[in-house]
Amino acid sequence: VTGVSENTLFGMGNPLLDISAVVDKDFLDKFGLKPNDQILAEDKHKPLFEEIIKRNNVEYHAGGSTQNSVKIAQWMIQEPHKVATFFGCIGTDRFGEILKTKAAEAHVDAYYYEQNQEPTGTCAACITGENRSLVANLAAANCYKKEKHLDLDGNWELVKKAKVYYIAGFFLTVSPESILKVAKHASDNNKIFCLNLSAPFISQFFKEPLMKVMPYVDILFGNETEAATFAKELGFETDDIAEIAKKTQNLPKENDKRQRVVVFTQGKDDTVATKVTMFPVLDIDQNDIVDTNGAGDAFVGGFLSALVQDQVLEECIRAGHYAANVIIQRVGCTFPERPEYH
Repeated sequence: VTGVSENTLFGMGNPLLDISAVVDKDFLDKFGLKPNDQILAEDKHKPLFEEIIKRNNVEYHAGGSTQNSVKIAQWMIQEPHKVATFFGCIGTDRFGEILKTKAAEAHVDAYYYEQNQEPTGTCAACITGENRSLVANLAAANCYKKEKHLDLDGNWELVKKAKVYYIAGFFLTVSPESILKVAKHASDNNKIFCLNLSAPFISQFFKEPLMKVMPYVDILFGNETEAATFAKELGFETDDIAEIAKKTQNLPKENDKRQRVVVFTQGKDDTVATKVTMFPVLDIDQNDIVDTNGAGDAFVGGFLSALVQDQVLEECIRAGHYAANVIIQRVGCTFPERPEYH
């Protein structure tokens, strides 16, 4: 790929080891889970992790929303390696070692903040049919410290090298001050800062840090459920996704050299993007869907791969749809060796 150099794309988030298994409704009911949701683990979910590991069909994958997206962006780009930098916090343990190995295999330039107070974070993906209920136990991911990692000269130099920044909303629960520092840097230097609404609970319970970052957001991602929750929290008084996108686009913005772009995916329905345009997703036989875990992250990853190559919005969305289409036909957020994308 021409014109893309190392560390052009910067991601920061919660590195988690995904533990996925097919479960039944009784399992969901036992732990009070909805079939399609994303939550943070509470004490009552501790036994869930012990139980899911004992299942015979369990799979482990390097995950965490942001890390998934930059990994997929790197996969779409292929060469050069290490286009994507990733920051996050892990523990000094076996799961942490697996994450390091997986990041290296994916050619992502991962700089983890390692600490031994908490074990590496995990995310249980409880799969029923084509639904997935995600329960994240942040553990070490929650221990990211701005002054101990992001602020270090060598690390900040890597941030400055990037042209495009992407952080999932999940990281608002961990280090909003780190997000703000990166977002302001992007805005002050007319670079592109992207954020994801990530889950309904972010808009509901972390609205204040979310709205502090919003003026710096050049591209906002979300799905239809997250968009609806966001609209409700902001009192938009509409449930029309295109209308919500428009209102979100018009929220106050610091860097007026770039108009904010809002991109809301709707599963198998058209993706809505401001300049309000509807983009049909790729047709797929519902029977070919193995698991939708990671579809949203994959969409963003594909989108970012085109964005760092200065492609227009239409191309970014096309690349996003392609990546999501590949991922939903596989277990977890995994992909074949090379993309067949032109």
